[in-house]
Order: sequence, then structure tokens, then C-alpha cells
Amino acid sequence: MKESQQKTTDFGYKTVAREEKASMVADVFHSVAAKYDIMNDLMSFGIHRLWKRQAIACSGVRKGHRVLDLAGGTGDLTAKFSQLVGDTGQVILGDINDSMLKVGRDKLRDLGLVSNIEYVQMNAEALPFPDNSIDVITIAFGLRNVTDKDAALRSMYRILKPGGRLLILEFSKTDSEALSKIYDFYSFNLLPTMGKLVANDSESYRYLAESIRMHPDQETLKSMMEDAGFEQTSYQNMTGGIVALHRGFKY
Repeated sequence: MKESQQKTTDFGYKTVAREEKASMVADVFHSVAAKYDIMNDLMSFGIHRLWKRQAIACSGVRKGHRVLDLAGGTGDLTAKFSQLVGDTGQVILGDINDSMLKVGRDKLRDLGLVSNIEYVQMNAEALPFPDNSIDVITIAFGLRNVTDKDAALRSMYRILKPGGRLLILEFSKTDSEALSKIYDFYSFNLLPTMGKLVANDSESYRYLAESIRMHPDQETLKSMMEDAGFEQTSYQNMTGGIVALHRGFKY
């Protein structure tokens, strides 16, 4: 059954009414926004910067492009894309959560990145752009928090220009049993404790760990992209499959 036909959905390991998930996810990110960057560095030991660097390298973004950094949060990808597209291009930092948008906007303005960046609060399931209007879409560590992922993928496909590409950087599934055990212990024991100590919020980080486990695996997400219309879909595992970078094109 497609996600859009279901009356309930996952919120971490909990089952909740579909219409409740967005507000529950919003509460999580309102809570973590102020400490989001420092927690990313602590949680991943800084490796998230390498994952994002690889996504940028595979994006094909160049001067004059119009780029949507969806679920762009505090703007790590937007900052680099702003430099790549130049004065003739545009980067839109889109996020459903206004607390994250504000943190991202303040951070990028402090870096002097102003002229070619637009900030828009938006829902990935119903993107507020015309058909065939965006060159590249990236969504990094955001798709797993979307209620109806199929609807979001269709919306992304609709707004991409022919020849455009989508990149999804997201936590995924490792095939290594030993790595999986270490990762599970870290996620469900150390991560909530770290969240409590640094952000005074263990429950939000417990949800984030659970949401990773509920996210579709590499092959399932690839199939979902194809169902939405994407072609030449592929994925690259990083850090043993803990993270995967999916890519698809619109022709």
C-alpha cells in the first residue's frame, strides 16, 4: 500500500496518525535547531562533512544553475552551492521548520553569503515551484522525516527541469553485522546521552536514531525514486552503508 493511502505512519518506532507526524517532527527540530551543527559534528565525529562533500561533487551544480537545497536546515550545502552557481544562479534553502531556517539564514549571512540565496519554508510533499523550474535538488538527512515520501519524490520530479538531477543523502542500512551492532549500541545508548548533555534533549535524539532504522533501505529507496519517474537511478554507500547517496535524473 502506498504511503498516501495509509491512515497511520511511523514516528521513530511509534505508530501515529499521518496528520500528526509533521507537527511531532517539527517539535523535534524546534528543540534541536540551536545545537544542530555542534551535535552533527559530535554525533558523526565530523564525518558528515565528508558525506556532504561527496554529495556536492556528484551534484553537477555549475554557474547559472537554480538549486533547491531541500530540508537544508543550517545551510551546509547551500553555502557551497551559493559559490558554485555564482551571481547568475540561485540557491533556495527550503525547510519545513522555521527554527532551522532562521539558524541557517543567520549562519550564512554571518559568512557573507547573501546575494543569491533565498529562504523558503516549504513542505517537501507539495513544493511551491512551477513544473520544470529547478536544475538540481538535494535533500540531505531530511527524507526520513517526511510523512509521505512517495508524494515528496513525485513533487521533486515535477519541478526538476528535463536533464535535472536529484541527490538524496540519507542514513541507510549496513550489511556488516559487526558494524551494525556497534552502530546500534552507539545510537540507542550514547546518542541520547550526548543529546541530553549538549542539547538538554535526549528524546529528540532517540527519535532521530529510531527514524534512521525505519527509513527504507538502499534498494527500496531506489525503487521509490523510479516509481516517481526518475531514471538512471543509482546509489553509493559510504561508511559501510551507514549513509547512502542516491542519485536520479529527469529526462
